[in-house]
Amino acid sequence: MTTPYDPNAQVHLGVFYTGVGPQLIWTSTGNKPHVAIETFTEVAQLLERGLFDAFFLGEGLRVRENQGRIYDLDVAGRPDAITQLSALAAVTERIGLVATQNTTYNYPADLARRLASLDLLSDGRAGWNVVTTDNAWTGANFRHGGWLPHERRYERATEFVETAKALWSSWEPDAVADSAEAKSWARPGAVHDVQKDSDLVRLHARATVPASRQGRPVLFQAGDSDGGRELAARHADVVFSANTDYDKAVVYAADLRARLTRHGRSPDSLRILPGASVILGDTPEEAVERARWVREEQISGPRAIAFLEQYWNTDLSAYDPNGPLPGIEPSEGELDPSRGTIPIERRTGKHALIAEWRALSEAENLSILQLVRRVTPEHRTFVGTPSQIADEWTHYVRTRAVDGFNITPHLVPSSLEDVVDKLVPELQERGAYRTAYEGTTLREHLALPTPA
Repeated sequence: MTTPYDPNAQVHLGVFYTGVGPQLIWTSTGNKPHVAIETFTEVAQLLERGLFDAFFLGEGLRVRENQGRIYDLDVAGRPDAITQLSALAAVTERIGLVATQNTTYNYPADLARRLASLDLLSDGRAGWNVVTTDNAWTGANFRHGGWLPHERRYERATEFVETAKALWSSWEPDAVADSAEAKSWARPGAVHDVQKDSDLVRLHARATVPASRQGRPVLFQAGDSDGGRELAARHADVVFSANTDYDKAVVYAADLRARLTRHGRSPDSLRILPGASVILGDTPEEAVERARWVREEQISGPRAIAFLEQYWNTDLSAYDPNGPLPGIEPSEGELDPSRGTIPIERRTGKHALIAEWRALSEAENLSILQLVRRVTPEHRTFVGTPSQIADEWTHYVRTRAVDGFNITPHLVPSSLEDVVDKLVPELQERGAYRTAYEGTTLREHLALPTPA
């Protein structure tokens, strides 16, 4: 496949502030208190010093569990994203502030209002990472429960986003008076009602605030399924991708840009920022050794036992992580969903999977810990010296495989300090990263077109 080449392409960077999951090694002395406002402030200001496009917060609608108890081997909770980002808007000036918000269990008029408020109060720096949920375990927190079938989650997401965009554009650009001599603060007829009546979204609403300077919040979307790609091609300004390996990234970018064209959008109207981790060392050998330590810390003995408990649905705490797989049979049911969203390919067939693991463990004499490290997919990690990774990232963006990366840190803030102080200068030397913010809004940072 022939790839385009842009010698002037710039690396766009965001940071996904980990809320749950094994990526963050919270037990290390290199971490600051994870849910303290001081840590959020320090990280956001660090990233702004590093000229990052955006600071992302995940969403956790329910605390994850294991065998009916809080899964306390990971950071278990996090503040509401819009509340937290509103506080950060007051202590930063340029960096974008992106809230992950769910289309399944929120209401369109309410969420659109809260996001518009963040966008207005931050002077055009807000973004919305659009996500869906279909598991009944999360839905138990809401009166709808598990009301939405898996195959319809993107249908609702599409209608939800269309409704939010209609609300954000329902104030005409000159609706607000620009003079104290005007007869009214809002020109009569300049604020329009929005109505929607389907089985998934039903409302008759009126937006309560005008648009910010960037027009509306920047829309981010993650999802590699066909439904996720279609939603991104229709509405997203930025898309997260799991396709970080170069060849897969090229194929994914070509597919997504072809979908944009089919929806009447310019191929350059969307930025692709796959998720990735970065492990830096002063030498290649130091980086590799550090990566080994990170992997071992992220999948520790207790985490390996808890991983198997999700499949066996049985208390396995008496088993030695350095010993063989449990000889007992797993429960008859499928996976316990309480550890969060389960990929659709893992929702059935656990018994066949366990049989495969037993065969692998016996063939290679693997312990529980060794097996779990083997079968747990690794989050895509760039490992090397700052110079090596700067070369690699410059190649990625200039061949249009991606437009940048959304970094998941393993230590907060030290792993991000390495990126800002060591990797960013290398990118700048190659002319592949800004040396100053050229605008003030998130849309300007990402060089995105103004919404119609």
